[in-house]
Amino acid sequence: MEIGSSSGNFKLYDRLELLEYQDKFVIKSVESPDQGFSICRREGNIEPLSDESSSGRPSKISTIYGVAGTIRLLAGIYVLVITSRKEVGSFLGYPVYRVESMKFLACNEALRYSNSQEKRDEAYFMTLLKTVEATPGLYYSYETDITLNLQRRCKLMEGWMSKSIWKQADPRFVWNKHLLEELIEYKLDGFIIPLLQGSFQVAQLKLKNSPATFTLLSRRCTRRLGTRMWRRGANLEGDTANFIETEQLLELEGFRCSLLQIRGSIPLLWEQIVDLSYKPQLRVINHEQTPQVVERHFHDLFQRYGETIALDLTDKHGDEGQLSAAYSAEMQKLPNVRYVSFDFHHVCGNSNFDNLHILYDQISQEFEKQGYFLIDTDGNILEEQKGIIRSNCIDCLDRTNVTQSYLAQKSLNIQLQRIGVFTSTECISMFAEDYGKFRTLWAEQGDEISLEYAGTHALKGDLVRFGKQTVAGLLKDGMSALSRYYLNNFHDGIRQDALDLVSGRYTVSRNNPSPFQLNSFESFSYLPVASALLIGGLTVTTFTIQQAGRNAQQYVSSVVWAGVAAGVMALVKANGRQFCSRPRLCGLL
Repeated sequence: MEIGSSSGNFKLYDRLELLEYQDKFVIKSVESPDQGFSICRREGNIEPLSDESSSGRPSKISTIYGVAGTIRLLAGIYVLVITSRKEVGSFLGYPVYRVESMKFLACNEALRYSNSQEKRDEAYFMTLLKTVEATPGLYYSYETDITLNLQRRCKLMEGWMSKSIWKQADPRFVWNKHLLEELIEYKLDGFIIPLLQGSFQVAQLKLKNSPATFTLLSRRCTRRLGTRMWRRGANLEGDTANFIETEQLLELEGFRCSLLQIRGSIPLLWEQIVDLSYKPQLRVINHEQTPQVVERHFHDLFQRYGETIALDLTDKHGDEGQLSAAYSAEMQKLPNVRYVSFDFHHVCGNSNFDNLHILYDQISQEFEKQGYFLIDTDGNILEEQKGIIRSNCIDCLDRTNVTQSYLAQKSLNIQLQRIGVFTSTECISMFAEDYGKFRTLWAEQGDEISLEYAGTHALKGDLVRFGKQTVAGLLKDGMSALSRYYLNNFHDGIRQDALDLVSGRYTVSRNNPSPFQLNSFESFSYLPVASALLIGGLTVTTFTIQQAGRNAQQYVSSVVWAGVAAGVMALVKANGRQFCSRPRLCGLL
């Protein structure tokens, strides 16, 4: 389907009608009512729209804004639809939307014929689908692909942009790639929306009376999708957790400037399994393929981005220090990648943001040589980015975001001087309003990608927003740290299962063992009992100690209850991992 734009760009149907019948769902375009399809509610079969499809009176009619895909479980098919959206800006002139809400339509009438174990399994899978419905940070456009950065777009062959949008997309950054397979099979190109997970932030700048659009777009890779504690490091293919490509885009006076940076977990095999402790132990997994894993990772980066500088922002002592040392040892074997170790916490502490100039002094020559991408009004390429900075800390969130925003600011100054908006002595920090918007976008981007990986806003956001730590920021960081602890220990196992299911890493099949057989230990059935015993023991102990002076019996009672409380604490500590929320469906690698 080509819907008229002078450039010949492919456009998706942007308003759909959902008709619910007793035996089927019908989805069709509001703009072109003859375009659509039906899905059988019993078997989940997809059929093209026909005269019979819409015959009879539907029980419900509603407006939806896209079909994000389908997934087959034990009892049928479930269709993910976008029920609300918000326009958040434009990318290269095309409107971009954020998904505000989604829901799965169940075509699972066959569930009534399933046995009790299958019903139990299907109920768990449906719980995971509810988690998927609440996925944050999903963006899309009906008129263009937003997974490709500006430099790649400009180098594509002629006619590429007239292809179906899903065919244009970089599969690394299509969050719903697995969910789209059946829609692709049925050639429903006008309904296939590639969703990008990450962040999309836009601001209008004045820049000395030169109006400009400033865009910050982060793209999360789906190859090792997961939560903070259950997806660390790399897999054997060299794909890393929390790998994100961030593009800073500036548009003014007909020029377009783009700077790319990437982040990703340290590309070794390592883990940090939650065990109720505040900071679980890091463990590097000794594996014979570790050198190949590191080589595969950086070879892929070189093929896509050119020469790479690897910035390691981790501590140089404790568990982090051991991991950093192992990373450094492997990097010495790669002659074409420059590895730079910078202990962020030691040099910058909690507030000395400006000390990042020490890092910049080490890499400035190569960073500026890598450059940025620049095209003029006619699309002529004036500058190309010839390499990439790859940053990491442990989570690739807080320290990484502060560092990336610092480098982005340096590049922005160079770009504006190159275009002629700034003189050689001017920089963005001299213009308070524009500088504030720049910092706010980077801070909000950090919050959003942290929410997707860790479940909370980023820490150290004040360093990005204000260049220093504030009391309010410290309190916010404290609350976020506590929230991370709770989510990582008691919630993320289910969230990891949901991600493994939606990404296709785990495939539902009657031939696979039940998820309850894969992990038979019911952590949440034991945790309330242990908590009740612990709290009860401490309460009774406190009370009996207060009464202990009155008679020996009370004293003995207080000793017994203190022993119960101590025993429960020892049991929980020794078996901390067993009391945490653990993924059932897939292993760590």
